Amino acid sequence: MPQLTKILIANRGEIACRIQRTAQALGYRTVAIYSDADAQALHVQMADEAVHIGPAPVHQSYLNIEAILNAAKRTGADAIHPGYGFLSENPDFARACQHAGLTFIGPSVEAIELMGSKRLSKLAMLEAGVPCIAGYQGSAQDDTTLQQEADRIGYPLMIKASAGGGGRGMRLVHQSKDLLDNLHTARSEAKNAFGSDELILEHALIDPRHVEIQLFGDSHGHLIYLGERDCSIQRRHQKVIEEAPCPVMTPELRQAMGEAALKAGRAVNYVGAGTVEFLLDRHGRFYFLEMNTRLQVEHPVTELITGLDLVDWQLQIAAGQPLPLTQADVTLSGHAMEVRLYAEDPTQGFLPQTGDVLRWDPATGVRIDHGVMEGQRISPFYDPMLGKIIAHGATREEARRKLLRAVEDTVLLGVATNQLLLVDLLKHPDFVGGDFSTGFIAEHFREIPPLKPSTEQLALAAALFYQHSANLHPQGLAGWRNNASAPCTYRLEVNGNIHTVSAEPLQLTTDGRHVTLVFNGIRRRMAYHLDANQLWLPGLKVINRTQQVASRQADASSGTVKAPMDGAIVDVRVSVGDSVTKGQLLLVLEAMKMEHPLTAGIDGVIKGVQVIAGDQVRNRQVLLEIV
Repeated sequence: MPQLTKILIANRGEIACRIQRTAQALGYRTVAIYSDADAQALHVQMADEAVHIGPAPVHQSYLNIEAILNAAKRTGADAIHPGYGFLSENPDFARACQHAGLTFIGPSVEAIELMGSKRLSKLAMLEAGVPCIAGYQGSAQDDTTLQQEADRIGYPLMIKASAGGGGRGMRLVHQSKDLLDNLHTARSEAKNAFGSDELILEHALIDPRHVEIQLFGDSHGHLIYLGERDCSIQRRHQKVIEEAPCPVMTPELRQAMGEAALKAGRAVNYVGAGTVEFLLDRHGRFYFLEMNTRLQVEHPVTELITGLDLVDWQLQIAAGQPLPLTQADVTLSGHAMEVRLYAEDPTQGFLPQTGDVLRWDPATGVRIDHGVMEGQRISPFYDPMLGKIIAHGATREEARRKLLRAVEDTVLLGVATNQLLLVDLLKHPDFVGGDFSTGFIAEHFREIPPLKPSTEQLALAAALFYQHSANLHPQGLAGWRNNASAPCTYRLEVNGNIHTVSAEPLQLTTDGRHVTLVFNGIRRRMAYHLDANQLWLPGLKVINRTQQVASRQADASSGTVKAPMDGAIVDVRVSVGDSVTKGQLLLVLEAMKMEHPLTAGIDGVIKGVQVIAGDQVRNRQVLLEIV
């Protein structure tokens, strides 16, 4: 059996921190790797040793197999844990670890290779007798063949990157005329994300549940499942809320899905942690979706209802030990629920967001897996997930109630997040009742308007700006007032809108991080961060425009196209002199592993193009102009 002493974690962020906690608690030494962007990251600071592996872009750092193996050699690591994402399901990486004499904490190369291809894995599952969705998984990948197969399957149709996951390279097509454009986009995204542009086609099940089975196998031929997780609350095919057990599960259905998952695992002699994902329709029929040959983001909910540490199990199995339990020993207790905290703006189509973390105060009383530190920069190079908030209760409602409070109490200021949307999701009557599907967010939150500040928030902002100004002028001279008893009038910008606020000067009790105020006779304590003319409150950024001349410059309809976030230009579709129409695709921006189309806001002619493919751009940078 391999002797493990020092484990290199080939990942970053919250999962690297999560693995380190268990590995260090079990007595192992840990090695972190980091890019230029992560030099001061939490996972680096937690590790016993850390090695710099390259610049921020993933292909030069976290996907650089040679640099990672060199880091393991230099530090004397004898095992590598890949976490999830990056190289975790890359058979070449697993094979390279073996050739370097390192224990790869995961399944065999053959299992990763087979299950890493949606095309080949579906063929194997059909052979193994696992229920599958009708589709096309052939080797011919030309447009003509795919068009013919799509018309045969019928619409709505799902295009999927064979090598991918996480919603990248995936497109839902409702009509035949839209297929080719979506094929080209899916290929491009898949190639950039996974290095392969191979696609499969499947008949689209509308609004099913996404239910997955947690598998574990050892090198002694034992394979068991640890219940299921419901991951149906998604946006852009990426999970937002996960829970265990599934709200509509029955013992009979759990056994049937569990046995189907075991068939999938046995077909590849599976060893280690793996997850078989299914789509479950309203009639109790389920269909194989894919198998993830790694630990899942949502593994904590399984840990909380089973009382097990799945990373501990991974390490035991990698060391050659048998599974600690048999199938009959597995028990599920209570209910667990998890939300993913993303750096994204739901009001702008869930666009990823970048910026500095100015305040981070995670809630207490629940489990929070994260890699966040105050002062860190959220860059455009990596996935926008910042962390996970997880709660456990004796019942589903108790878990939901605890989680809702924890989400509301968690403070993250400086970067736009999905926190307020998570609150709304957890409060929605259909979610409370367990009646939802993968179409839940699209159905109930199709348009998410920018937050409108309340009277209380505007009054508090004016009071904080006044106090800040008074502190800068201790003699009472605020720079623009000559009557200390007169109301203060402020022009405050929130989400691009100006609010004129007139308020009496207030003395607030603050400690620089929290403010205590009394509004309509109710006393509250609220987190905030104030930096000159910019104020961050929970879910809200307020800019003091009082002393600035009002701008008359037109908005986006003026024809100036700006970057909606930091990122890289991957495609420029127009040139100077081209005529364009409103809504026409102009450029494609890649950020946080997703491609984002940028379109024309008006009809006109391209006056100037300031970027080319490959350029790194910053948020609000001018990219091109239309006249």
